Amino acid sequence: MKYTFIRVFFALNIFLTPIFGDVQLIKKENSDSNTTLLVIGGIHGDEPGGYFSASILATHYKINSKNLWIVPNLNQESIQKDSRGVNGDMNRKFSIINSGDKDKKIVENIKEIITKKNVSLVLNLHDGNGFYRKTDKGNIFNPNAWGQTCVIDQCDLIENQPFGNLNTIAIDIKERINKRLIEEHHTFDVKNTNTKFDDEAMQLSLTYFAVTNNKPAFAIESSKNLPSLSQKVFYHLLAIEEFMNIMDISFTREFELNEQNIDQILKTYGNLNINNNISINLTNIKKSLSFIPIKSESNVFKFSNPLGNVVKESGGFVVYIGNKKITTLGPQYFKQGESCIEEFEVMADGVKISLGETSDFFVNDDFNIVKKDGYRANIIGYKAVGRLDESGVNIKLQDFDKKFSIDVDDLVYRIEFYKNNEFCSMSKVHFRQDNAK
Repeated sequence: MKYTFIRVFFALNIFLTPIFGDVQLIKKENSDSNTTLLVIGGIHGDEPGGYFSASILATHYKINSKNLWIVPNLNQESIQKDSRGVNGDMNRKFSIINSGDKDKKIVENIKEIITKKNVSLVLNLHDGNGFYRKTDKGNIFNPNAWGQTCVIDQCDLIENQPFGNLNTIAIDIKERINKRLIEEHHTFDVKNTNTKFDDEAMQLSLTYFAVTNNKPAFAIESSKNLPSLSQKVFYHLLAIEEFMNIMDISFTREFELNEQNIDQILKTYGNLNINNNISINLTNIKKSLSFIPIKSESNVFKFSNPLGNVVKESGGFVVYIGNKKITTLGPQYFKQGESCIEEFEVMADGVKISLGETSDFFVNDDFNIVKKDGYRANIIGYKAVGRLDESGVNIKLQDFDKKFSIDVDDLVYRIEFYKNNEFCSMSKVHFRQDNAK
């Protein structure tokens, strides 16, 4: 299987080479098939069920046959600001868009992806208001609601092709979902907007652009009235899996699909790598970290989570996962060492181990950085007096000032290595939980 993971960072102009301009496209492909499901999340930034589902799909699913393409965060800036669209509604720009519109490049890029020859079916993920019902049953349950629906623009595509029977597929999907409801009133239904004749606004949408280009397309709407993000994500993933089943896309996932497991995954933010010499686990991290040794410009931030992004604000670097502000990194600018050694040594509980760049190690009692000629260690939070180089000293947990820990449990601390006054790399020491008692 071939995996392609392209990250694009908008706010700081930090780029890895993208396939389609301003759009992050993750491909999980098998060479034996051209059948491809395209899943798009985040066209509306205030609908987190959609983009967190796409992110989990990218990181926790393996595709064993045929192909899955994922755009997890189409409208990145709006996601971070928890806004439907900071530049207006992006889902109303697929028919006509002004040349000066700030969303123009993104819209053009996703159009190009949708119309690729091997894209067989398109899913656009949303969170909609209320719970759709064909008859009026109150403010939340009524025909004007969008939540808990599989939305189609018309019953069939004009040309006969696989997956062109939109209404039949949508009915099949909703019946499959309704066998797995968390609560009885969460029932899914099919909402046909009959766009060409009845819905002028939807004529400007992504799915209508797709069907007018003879691409089967559906919108999946979980309900904004569901009580938790994990429930929204559950229904999105359930719907996506049923579409994959219909398309005979074989997949495996790393977890049992239920609300509890999804909640745990949503609380795990993954890893941030900076300039290939700093690695920070974002789960359980403090709201701010100071004196991060980075370059004054051209820093490269890489996330294991597809929804990760960094925005420079008020002199700090704010780290986001989707719409969640995870931490703020206060920089301390250093020239980066170009000829540093790749390994340092540490005595951990009396055992010598080697530390590669950005290594983590665990201790029960104490540790001692082995002195290396020409280098110095700076152990952040260690209460040293009159020492520039903090290697060669036995250090215990109680020797640290807890305000300098990385994690909220005050068990993880940074060890920085320098050659002269150039920063080489950062490792981290983890004190085991029992040691804190």
